[in-house]
Amino acid sequence: MDVPTSPRGRWLRVASAAATGLLLTSIAAAAPGNAQPVAQVATESTSAVEPPLGVDEISSSPNLKLIANLPKQSPFNTTAALGTDIAFQGKYAFVGNYDGFVIYDVSRPNQPKIVSQVLCPGAQNDVSIYGDLLFLSTDSSRNDDSCGSVAQPASLKESWEGIKIFDVRNKKQPRYLKSVETACGSHTHTLVPAKNNKSVYLYVSSYSPQAAFPDCQPPHDSISIVKVPLKKPTDAAVVATPNLFPDGGYEGRTGASATSGCHDITAYPTKDLAAGACMGDGVLLDISKREAPRVLHRVRDTTNFAFWHSATFNNRGTKVIFTDELGGGGGATCNETVGPERGANAIYDLTGRGDQRKLEFRSYYKIPRANSDTENCVAHNGSLIPVLGKDIMVQAWYQGGISVWDFTDSRRPTEIGFWERGPLSDTQLVVGGSWSAYYYNGHIYSSDIQKGLDVLELNDWRTWTAKLVQFRELNVQTQPSYLSW
Repeated sequence: MDVPTSPRGRWLRVASAAATGLLLTSIAAAAPGNAQPVAQVATESTSAVEPPLGVDEISSSPNLKLIANLPKQSPFNTTAALGTDIAFQGKYAFVGNYDGFVIYDVSRPNQPKIVSQVLCPGAQNDVSIYGDLLFLSTDSSRNDDSCGSVAQPASLKESWEGIKIFDVRNKKQPRYLKSVETACGSHTHTLVPAKNNKSVYLYVSSYSPQAAFPDCQPPHDSISIVKVPLKKPTDAAVVATPNLFPDGGYEGRTGASATSGCHDITAYPTKDLAAGACMGDGVLLDISKREAPRVLHRVRDTTNFAFWHSATFNNRGTKVIFTDELGGGGGATCNETVGPERGANAIYDLTGRGDQRKLEFRSYYKIPRANSDTENCVAHNGSLIPVLGKDIMVQAWYQGGISVWDFTDSRRPTEIGFWERGPLSDTQLVVGGSWSAYYYNGHIYSSDIQKGLDVLELNDWRTWTAKLVQFRELNVQTQPSYLSW
């Protein structure tokens, strides 16, 4: 996607000082569904407009700083070996990569270490962790389910895509246990514990069916649910394929995807809720019956959203943030030409009770800095920062960097911190930047597509209570609750 370069404002360049003021930017937006048409984004910014960042130059707000970077190591040190999602357990971070996954020791956040690397090609290799089990998503048609597989057309019946299960009891030597093939593969998956704690379920999201694909036939309005018995994970199998769109999903339009599956689902198990980002539709799900999720409400944004990508609840379960991955993550869409409503987050409040719960649009949020046309930038993966009494989130924006923002007031989201690198190249667009930026036990961890693992420290009076919250395990798409008031 070719877009013209625009000037880029910055809060703070490294080694420069600037006074901080408050800038209010009005966003006039056409209302999606029952949306209120006008929202505002507040941003803390300097009044000076600075030239674009140079290649790999660092820019940040005063409250967010990089304390460690561990570059990708062989065999994952090629530009095609993209770093992807992150899961956490104890002192470990598990990071997916298009070529496999990496286990890091982050017991000393300022000195992360690689414990082991597993070469197992099969994009995207999104990960989740539960006890001694690691789950890996394969959404790349392969000739078999092994870690030595090679790409093979999905038009061949014997091709394989789906879930791989590893035993990671020994972090230095993970062991491949089992595979489960799923319709259209597994672009992402969401771990949902069974209520009896004897099993876990994986809600598998996949999309883009074609009549020529024997195992991925249209219309594909469903998800696959894999049940994994914890005492015998080798018995894992697909137990349900619920149809979320029995009357058909969004038919699409120029520049916006039709619904033919889901991209990502975030579950909030303690509240028996999930939110699905399903290409052309956003859905609110009742998951009280784990094998039979039920759609409570559907929303569409036929004006600004191009691809419903992911979802995040606030801690109380009264709001949902949906992201729009305009350009598929490979486009330069953070600029004045594209504007503040497209490629952004949409904030929805949950209203009503029980089966009458609905999603009601409140506002958009997009980073307030304009990027150059050699930087892929769009809303991507983030997590709540567990701040008592507030709704604050950290989020990846690819080469747009990392943004910390407050959406306590659904109608007036406010950025309170940011960190970013300059482009990978000033002459061509090389896909890179932060894929996932998550807060875990006192620090922000970012999986940078090309640069490896970044660790950042946030020092801000508005977020200090987050340091009181500790998780033993964190899969961001399996949203935990924390103490609030």
